Amino acid sequence: MAYDPGTLEAALSAAVGSDPALIAELRRAFLESAERQLDLLNRARCDANWTMAALRLKGLCASFGVNNVMNLAEEALESAPGDPVILRRIAQALAGIGAEDQG
Repeated sequence: MAYDPGTLEAALSAAVGSDPALIAELRRAFLESAERQLDLLNRARCDANWTMAALRLKGLCASFGVNNVMNLAEEALESAPGDPVILRRIAQALAGIGAEDQG
């Protein structure tokens, strides 16, 4: 699933205008929050912890219009805790956002 930089950038631009420094800061904050939820998913050993982390990730992504990761979080909700396939797909999607941040 490819990352569409336009949705996150559009959401950030709509929120703060055309201030590139502020957009970059918010982008980093989004990515840090998403990675924190991925870490919680990786460490979840029960349904409740897995569900909470997936819901938080889904809500965060919905707020920023990052639909591909939001959809993956929805898939995580339907998966068993610790599902390596969905964890890998989420990690790859977030890495794509991070790579865009580096470029």
